[in-house]
Amino acid sequence: MIIAYLRVSTGRQHLENQEREIKHYAKSKNLIIDRWVTEIVSGKTERKNRLLGSTVRKLKKGDILIVTELSRLSRSLHEIMEIMKLCIDSSVTVHSTKDGYVFDDSINSKVLSFAFGLAAEIEHKLNSQRTREAMALRKAQGKHMGRKKGSSPKMEYLKAHKLEISEKLKAGVSIKHIYQEYGIAHETFRQFRKKYLSDTDKA
Repeated sequence: MIIAYLRVSTGRQHLENQEREIKHYAKSKNLIIDRWVTEIVSGKTERKNRLLGSTVRKLKKGDILIVTELSRLSRSLHEIMEIMKLCIDSSVTVHSTKDGYVFDDSINSKVLSFAFGLAAEIEHKLNSQRTREAMALRKAQGKHMGRKKGSSPKMEYLKAHKLEISEKLKAGVSIKHIYQEYGIAHETFRQFRKKYLSDTDKA
């Protein structure tokens, strides 16, 4: 099976661009797309909470996954390489159209994947080190550790799209469609509506 994966954080314009890019690439390689997987969700969202997670788990030996760029898989290099390793270990070929990469079970692909994996591990360790240093500095300065009470990345994400969400609700778009579109749990979306949307916004 050949699967094309498209992802953007918001909007549809870039989805159309990605679809056009993949169709052109597939035609040049005589590949026929069997399934399109589309997500409008932040790349920071863990893959287990995205369609990508279930898609990757269902891939089998001989399948092909096509993306326009590896960054469409995740914003985290570490997670990208976890996905790449999972695919290669399962004999699934990954095509990245703009990057020009084809990852399969060949030696060259494994070497390239190893190099990327090493870079990802270095990035992960550096991020962890920076986090520890920042926490130590805040503690030394006597500042409160952790995020403010009642705040969360997902809630902040919804607040940033408050006007857009309000318009969707007024237009009659279902609540389920909206929270799934933004990659948010139903309970989180319910709390957001209760706290940040007026009665007219909820209409």
